[in-house]
Amino acid sequence: MSSRKRVAAAAGEQHQSNGAKSSAAAAENKRIKAADKRHKAALILARGGSKGIPLKNVKTLAGTPLIGWVLRAAVDSELFDSVWVSTDHDNIEKIALSCGARVHRRSAEVSKDSSTSLDTIQEFVRLNPEVDIVCNIQATSPCLHPFHLKGALQLITEQGYDSVFAVVRRHHFRWQEVKKDSGELTRPLNLDPCNRPRRQDWDGELCESGSFYFTRRELIEDQGLLQGGKVAYYEVRPEYSVDIDVDIDWPVAEQRVLRYGYFGRDTPEVVKLMFCNVSGCLTEGRIFLSVSGEEMVSINTRDTAAIRKLQKEGVEVMLLTSSLDPFEEALCQKVSERLGCEVLRVGEQPLDELETLVKERKLSWKDVAFMGNDEIDVQCLNVAGLSAVPSDAPVVAKNAAKYICTALGGKGAMREFAEHILLQKRKAKSQLEQDRIDLTSS
Repeated sequence: MSSRKRVAAAAGEQHQSNGAKSSAAAAENKRIKAADKRHKAALILARGGSKGIPLKNVKTLAGTPLIGWVLRAAVDSELFDSVWVSTDHDNIEKIALSCGARVHRRSAEVSKDSSTSLDTIQEFVRLNPEVDIVCNIQATSPCLHPFHLKGALQLITEQGYDSVFAVVRRHHFRWQEVKKDSGELTRPLNLDPCNRPRRQDWDGELCESGSFYFTRRELIEDQGLLQGGKVAYYEVRPEYSVDIDVDIDWPVAEQRVLRYGYFGRDTPEVVKLMFCNVSGCLTEGRIFLSVSGEEMVSINTRDTAAIRKLQKEGVEVMLLTSSLDPFEEALCQKVSERLGCEVLRVGEQPLDELETLVKERKLSWKDVAFMGNDEIDVQCLNVAGLSAVPSDAPVVAKNAAKYICTALGGKGAMREFAEHILLQKRKAKSQLEQDRIDLTSS
């Protein structure tokens, strides 16, 4: 069974690199959901308290609140009849709702430091009698993809397992712990020191990754188990197994997520057009007025360099100013000349005006990146293939954006988003090259 699981998992982890594959995967996931009439619920536990990192579940990781990564994967998978977040914190509840999840407001009894995951899941099951299968997804697993959930759920719906959990293969030699000054000698637990295997000659060991646990309701309710009955595992490749427990993990996880995280079904392979607000994104949002009445703005050279990098990679960049707070025509002209970009003035509904420009270039919004910073930008932030806001944008704009910069407007936010766009382009190019290799070898 071990080798069969490895083959199934490896086959499932082939990257879905284009729209056709994504649509086919979505259709297949709907079929899996419809074929089994049992109510399948995804449940993310997200208590407000955290001993390691305060409010860890909503801290921004690679442009998205930590919990948002697994919520995006669960919602987009279309495998579940309901997606829930169990929390005791108002801010976590708001983020959950903005991501399309329902909220189980957990009781004080299961919100203590001493409360276990099982305690909370049992409460959830008791209060939601329609649920037949629970998928407990760990909020701190930001490299989770829909295909992981699909592969694991199929073991229950198509092969009759009662519980399935995620594992990762580790190649660690383990030794017995001995107490200090005990006089005991350590001994090897999983190797022969006289015949140490090379990594390529050793399969390693399967360890729980903690990423997710699928369990039938009866096991949780009647036996108090998340793993029981007819048990199976789903193997996740190491690059997708990221768990965040302490601050030192955060920068490491951020780099891993940028490379292996799930950015959504509509992430463009290559951005061809980018819109960026001048005020609040390219600048700090301040206008300086001289005694003579001249307007001046400050633009960060890191951001202007980022625009040139995008242009060099074939991305057309258009800068936007608002008719609600217009720049002087002469200032717009100066910015346009300095950056080599067209500056366009838009009204209270930017989407209506930008839609025409997108169509004129024979593009769809999937090919567009948009950087905004306020409530009037929400529609554009929602429809663009890639969208971002600076870290000082209001909450309403942050909730609509796919990427939240760590930098402030006018202080490197544009550079940060441009790097993210170019990273996605490199990933797409790498995948195309891999697809060609796969086709040649087959």
